[in-house]
Amino acid sequence: MRFTAGLAAAVLLATSGCAAFSDDTADGADDGEVTVSAAFYPLQYAAQRVAGDHASVGILTRPGGEPHDLELSIEQTADLSQADLVVYEEGFQPSVDEAVEQNATGETVEAASVVGLQPFDEEHAEDEHADEHEGEHESEHEGEEHAAEEVHSEDDGHDHEGGLDPHFWLDPLRMADLGDAVADQLSDIDPDHADDYAANAASLRDDLTALDESYTETLGSCERDTIVVSHDAFGYLDKYGLEVAGVAGLSPDAEPTPAGLADLQRLIADEGITTVFSERLASPAFTESLASDAGVGTAVLDPIEGLTDETADDDYLSLMQQNLDALATANGCR
Repeated sequence: MRFTAGLAAAVLLATSGCAAFSDDTADGADDGEVTVSAAFYPLQYAAQRVAGDHASVGILTRPGGEPHDLELSIEQTADLSQADLVVYEEGFQPSVDEAVEQNATGETVEAASVVGLQPFDEEHAEDEHADEHEGEHESEHEGEEHAAEEVHSEDDGHDHEGGLDPHFWLDPLRMADLGDAVADQLSDIDPDHADDYAANAASLRDDLTALDESYTETLGSCERDTIVVSHDAFGYLDKYGLEVAGVAGLSPDAEPTPAGLADLQRLIADEGITTVFSERLASPAFTESLASDAGVGTAVLDPIEGLTDETADDDYLSLMQQNLDALATANGCR
C-alpha cells in the first residue's frame, strides 16, 4: 500500500486534535481496541453485528449522505488509514477505492469479491453466486427476462465496472456471506475473540435467513410481479419473482428521458401497476411526476444505501421489513 508524504502530513495534522472515528465509534484508535472502517451503511451494519463489543466500527458515508457521491475528507482518510480492518465495495465508491489502495495499512474485506455480484439487466440462468454455494441462493426465475425494457437515462454518471449490480445487500443471504467474511478477518486480527466473532456471524446469518424466507413466502403469491422504482438499485429482488423497472439509471440523480418515461407509463397501464416507488436519499420529483401522469399512487422503497434523520432509529432488518410491507401492499400479495 502507498501512503504519500503529503497526505501523511495532512493526516497527522487532521488527527492531532481529534480522535479517529469520533462521530460513530468509541475511542478505539487510542486504547488498543480493534477498529473497523466501513464504507457505507449496509457494510457497517454487517460489521457491527459481527464485531459485537470487541471492535469499534466507524462509517465513511455519514447518515443522510449519498454513498455514490462520497468524497473523503482528510479526517475520513485518516480513519481508514488507521483502521485494523476496512470493509468496502470496489467500484461503488471510487474515492474509497483510491484511499484503500494508497492509504490502508490494516486488513481489508472487499464485499464484491466475497458475495459474488450479479449482472444488470441479464437473464440469470447461470447465476455465479448460486453455483458457488451449490444452489443455496439460486434464482427461482432462471431464464426469465425482466418484463420492463431498460429505461435509458441521461448522464448516469456511474460506470459500474463490468456491468455488475453493486446493490447486493438487498439479497439477505449475500449479506450473510459478507458477515462470515468479516468474522474471518476479525478472528485473524483478534484471535482471542474468534469464537465470539463466529457466533455473532452465525446469529446474523440466522436473522438474514429468516428475512429471506419471509420475502420468499410473502412475494410468492401476488397479483402483480412488476415494480417501478426510482433508480436501478433493486435488481437483487428478482430472486423473489419481482421484475424491476427504474425511472432513472444507476445514479439516483440521473434524469430519465421522455421516451423512457413514456415506456414506463405504458408498462404501468399494461401491468395494472398501482404504485411508483421513490426513495429517501434521492429527489422524488420524477417518480411523483410519473405517478401523477399515470394516475397511480406513490410509496417509499428504501435501497438501504444509508440512514437518514427519518430512519435514524431503524436498522437494516427493520428497513428490509418495511420494504417488504410496501411491496406486498403495492403488488396485492396474499
